[in-house]
Amino acid sequence: MKILILCTGNSCRSQMAEGFLRTFDPKLEVYSAGTNPASRVQPNTIIVMSEVGIDISSHFPKSVDRFLNDEFDYVITVCNSAKETCPVFLGKVKNRLHIGFDDPYDAIGTEEEKLNEYRRVRDEIKRDFWIFYKENIK
Repeated sequence: MKILILCTGNSCRSQMAEGFLRTFDPKLEVYSAGTNPASRVQPNTIIVMSEVGIDISSHFPKSVDRFLNDEFDYVITVCNSAKETCPVFLGKVKNRLHIGFDDPYDAIGTEEEKLNEYRRVRDEIKRDFWIFYKENIK
């Protein structure tokens, strides 16, 4: 089973979803990418994933262009905000899904308040991707 998770910057939500799916089932081929990849994975993303035992510190944002010649069983978009444009994957895909989440990068407040927003989104991603996994793959 080959899965691609898409967002705009590939620095927060898609990286979290990739990390969770890989831990749910190591046999899955899971990738993430963005239409406008950031220069790095957001540090708060790495912090909150490490809090649940998932190390994504070696991950880096990738362009969706890298995967255009690949075939996927699922391509899942994770954008949610009206100001974002959900990417469209033009490659060969059996199933396209959208599982949207707020972008924690937009959080305002103290560092702890920002981290709490990353944690909230992380927990939603874990919950919703576990449901996806149980209903579609397991």
